[in-house]
Amino acid sequence: MKDNTAASAMRPFVVKSLAILAVVAIILLLPQIFQTRFAQSLLNQIGIAVIFALSYNMLLGQGGMLSFGHAVFYGLGGFMAIHTLKMVNNGVVPIPTELVPLIGGAFSCIFGLIFGLISTRRAAIPFALITLGIGELIASCALIFPSFFGGEEGVSANRWTDVTLSPLNFGRAGEVYLLIAAWMLVCVFLMYLLTRTPLGRMANAVRDNPERARFIGYNPHMVRTIQFSLSAFFAGIAGSLFAINFEIITAHALGMMASADVLMMTYIGGVGHFFGPILGAVLVTFLQLVLANITHAWLLYFGLLFMCMVLWAPNGISGLIMLHEPVWKAGLFKKLLPSYGRALVPGLVLFLGVIILVEINYHLSLSTNPESPMSLFGIEISAQSAPPWIASLLLMTVGFLFFRKAAFQVRDAWDEVTRRMRKGEH
Repeated sequence: MKDNTAASAMRPFVVKSLAILAVVAIILLLPQIFQTRFAQSLLNQIGIAVIFALSYNMLLGQGGMLSFGHAVFYGLGGFMAIHTLKMVNNGVVPIPTELVPLIGGAFSCIFGLIFGLISTRRAAIPFALITLGIGELIASCALIFPSFFGGEEGVSANRWTDVTLSPLNFGRAGEVYLLIAAWMLVCVFLMYLLTRTPLGRMANAVRDNPERARFIGYNPHMVRTIQFSLSAFFAGIAGSLFAINFEIITAHALGMMASADVLMMTYIGGVGHFFGPILGAVLVTFLQLVLANITHAWLLYFGLLFMCMVLWAPNGISGLIMLHEPVWKAGLFKKLLPSYGRALVPGLVLFLGVIILVEINYHLSLSTNPESPMSLFGIEISAQSAPPWIASLLLMTVGFLFFRKAAFQVRDAWDEVTRRMRKGEH
């Protein structure tokens, strides 16, 4: 009996360990599967984005701190890393390339402590406005101190050095991917461990009820400051890897666009679960790089995605996934599939109509010759003729009406599943 109990207790640990090993193996094998230059560049940027998004989730998801200037620490870490690489290239310091991200992370952590002591005295909207001001302050310093920030041209350096801890010289994108992947795994592991520490628990407590945390003897200001500093440390590592990957960094890495990107990655992925920002970083980075090569309207589609998530899935992709966890465990997930299938088809029809409408408008407004035919899904159409407009409006109308009807069926399916779960049916 005791042996059976011990085996049952060890089974979840074994399953988790095997899952982690499988994920690590997949990450290491990805460059062998996708060997094009674009694919390797995409993988490198996804790895960097994962660290950056998780560092932001330390503020928003775990600490309840909405920051509009988190890219400050991303950029500062990148600039420190690029200057470190320059010193290594000039023979000033013999720092291995593998340890350069630590330098950038430590540099960002110092500024995170300084700015954290100032900004974390307030929470909610005042904190967000303070971080916005800090972000604009540092972004303006990029032009005031060109010796460090390089002015409008930025700072560049050569990542190919002889000072390394491994046989790799990081001259090729595949070798850089191994460096990024290694740091990504280490950072993900450390940030996950932080959620299990007393500091992580107190960050959650301060997020939910700072008055009660103060009543039991904890200082919410100091808890927020430490969390803020650690978040800046990991953001600095992400920025350092960005600088190593591209061998250049500019003031754009400090600006509002970078802060908005990481906010959308984290929110779309979901702040309520640790793996949410990982999903958001992968999806958003993929869409940014792939859609930008397909259409000029990629920012519009990106904005529509963000709006839809805010309106209908405020808990993000991870929230949608975890919403189905009890249904899956109860063995009732198949009861939802028919209604999902009926909603998928009209949803795709509606989206197709939106795409046609957006693309013909962009062609008329941005094309050098609006009268020329445009190619959409391999079909040449005239944006100035009536049929594309009629087709887009018809698809949108039909798709919307049938999708709305299917949405009620999805709701009824969920009501039925919820009723059966309450009765304990499987």
